[in-house]
Amino acid sequence: MNFKKSLGAAALCAAALVGFETKAQAGSEILPGITTGVALGAPLPQGVYVLQLPSYGYTNSKPGANVGVIVPAWLIWSTPWDILGGHLLFDAASPLANAAIHGARSWAGASNPLLEAQLKWSLGGGWYGGVQAGAYLPVNNELTQINVARDFASFQTVAAVSYLADGYNLSATFIYGTGQDASYNGPVRSSLTAIPGSWGTNWINLDLTATKKFGKVEAGAVGYASWDLDQPYAGYGRQSQFVLGGLVGYDFGVVNVAFKLTRTVAETNYGGFETRGWANIIVPLWVAAPPTTVAAKY
Repeated sequence: MNFKKSLGAAALCAAALVGFETKAQAGSEILPGITTGVALGAPLPQGVYVLQLPSYGYTNSKPGANVGVIVPAWLIWSTPWDILGGHLLFDAASPLANAAIHGARSWAGASNPLLEAQLKWSLGGGWYGGVQAGAYLPVNNELTQINVARDFASFQTVAAVSYLADGYNLSATFIYGTGQDASYNGPVRSSLTAIPGSWGTNWINLDLTATKKFGKVEAGAVGYASWDLDQPYAGYGRQSQFVLGGLVGYDFGVVNVAFKLTRTVAETNYGGFETRGWANIIVPLWVAAPPTTVAAKY
């Protein structure tokens, strides 16, 4: 995999960040769609990378709601080591979020930090595959009241496949995460009467990318879906959604930038249809030099 392709794969941390629901329901902990535009199945060359993945969305619920998310420094370490034929990586992220319900109030602060380990394989013929496993650390602040942050630890696993050849990025990322059922009795639950506590369902997300590069310009389509798998308390309305959009990006060499615009096509229990703008900004801080070829003397 060459370095240009690796810049696109750098957002491989899949990561993750925050979910916001206007009715304070549980939903996905990672922001659905955040890995779109990213060849998450592909490995990175040995080095250290930083990502910024800001986004801002408006939901046409009644009342309307908006949420902005940014990761000031999402760090990825692509190690020198391989395990079981796959390349080993580690990543960490501490997202920040701001959410507001129009005419009511707003909430801001840090969401749950994420720590992950990853293995990525080159499968041949332009195909790559990877798996990730990580944990979200507990957070208790004003975002906990609306489940943008959660005051318990949770876990997620990721499986991704990417095809990178002839300028194409065809990628699919499947993410599964755990929640907490209604037996949970954390510090926030007793203070929430209208909102049924800081817990959540088990959930799955599917992020999809189909783009092509024309020289330094990248363009194509993105889409994603998310589903709740269970009910954390009686009367909970399971959430699901399907979203489509487009991507335009430019490869500046050492920095790769892509912009996305998405719109909900179908939803259940999200309270409305969301329009969201995104950016993927990928900067390599340090990349190991390739090994020097030494000619043998005979």
